[in-house]
Amino acid sequence: MRRPTFDLDVLRTFVTGVELNSFAKAADRLGRSTSAVSAQLKKLEEQVGTPVLSKSGRGLVLTPVGEALLGHARRLLDLNDTVFSSLNETQTAGTLRLGLQEDFGEHVLSDILRRFARLYPMISLEVRIGRNAELLTLIDSTSLDLALTWETGQTSSCRTRLGQTPMHWIGPRDNPLLPRAEDAPLPLVMFEAPCVLRSAATEALDRAGIAWRIALTSPSVGGIWAAVDAGLGVTLRTRIGLPAHLRVLDGLPPVPSLGYELHCSHPAPGAAVAQLAALIQSSLV
Repeated sequence: MRRPTFDLDVLRTFVTGVELNSFAKAADRLGRSTSAVSAQLKKLEEQVGTPVLSKSGRGLVLTPVGEALLGHARRLLDLNDTVFSSLNETQTAGTLRLGLQEDFGEHVLSDILRRFARLYPMISLEVRIGRNAELLTLIDSTSLDLALTWETGQTSSCRTRLGQTPMHWIGPRDNPLLPRAEDAPLPLVMFEAPCVLRSAATEALDRAGIAWRIALTSPSVGGIWAAVDAGLGVTLRTRIGLPAHLRVLDGLPPVPSLGYELHCSHPAPGAAVAQLAALIQSSLV
């Protein structure tokens, strides 16, 4: 048996009239004539197959079927309005500003941006690659909407810890380190201080009594990878974005895992920011 489909405009008239306790007021609210409202109510009762309203003195009251229909009608209208609101939000133009550590750029950025653009094609994205301190300063000043950073103990007003990843000593896969004296300090290739991975590396070597020196500093992860591949020294990083021409080294002091977290500049972000945050979290998990 083919079931009839309710007309949402008719249901909206029905709900509005009940809530205003007047279908004349409902007609005015909805921009319809009273005769049009009467025709809609007649159509509704024909679909239901029984009266939904009955006369009580000079007014109208709900029948038992009308009372049951009212709750269902409200839920249908709420769902309808939610769907249209959601679709409208995806078409909202604007700019969303994302900051992240360079390590995450190649590993997670392309997939996240592709998925986000499908959901919000009208929103422009500004992506800033930076160091932890810089990104957190931009979050605090609301110059960024979201920032994906390493966990360093620095906090922001709204942050979520997403997980952690092991740190590893990294060296060249094929090229040996440049020759050095047997008792020479271990050459390190690192970011400029302050850097959480640089601090972890030097502290681990100090605990193990291994002498070290900073052979090269670079402002970018790409520069670090290039220097390590050239044999200038070893570095301490995670496997995130590790190039194929480099490898994890054995025989150096153990180091702990490194946490990563997502910061938001707004405690109650809009739908687009919340969606991007969810995509980042699901991608990293």
